[in-house]
This record gives sequence, structure tokens and C-alpha cells, in this order.
Amino acid sequence: MTEDQKAAVIHARSATAMIRAMGMKAENDLCAHSGEPLAYDEADFLRVIEEEGVDWNAVHKVLLDV
Repeated sequence: MTEDQKAAVIHARSATAMIRAMGMKAENDLCAHSGEPLAYDEADFLRVIEEEGVDWNAVHKVLLDV
């Protein structure tokens, strides 16, 4: 994989994680506004990072092309 392709993979994964997290935050905002318990907690947000492969170890593997 070229350096440009590696960057594109990391960028795409990061964008997907951000979109998911933004949706989760919006849902939490709606819950907070209506007085309901939050739908997502910190562990849920951290899980998005891991699932989308943008945690340090996953990014490091892409960069090293392992």
C-alpha cells in the first residue's frame, strides 16, 4: 500500500468514526433535553474508536503496513 493509500484508509476510518460519534452525541443530547437517561456512555464512544480501527494500534499497523 502506498503512503497516499495508507493516509486515505486512516482518513476514511476516522471520518466514519466521527460520523458515528456525532450521531451518538445527538442522541444523548435528545435524551438530556427530554430528561431521559443518556443512550451512550464513555465506553460506547471508546468502542467506536476501536471498531472503526482508529485506535493507536490499528493506525500503527496501517502505517507500518503490517
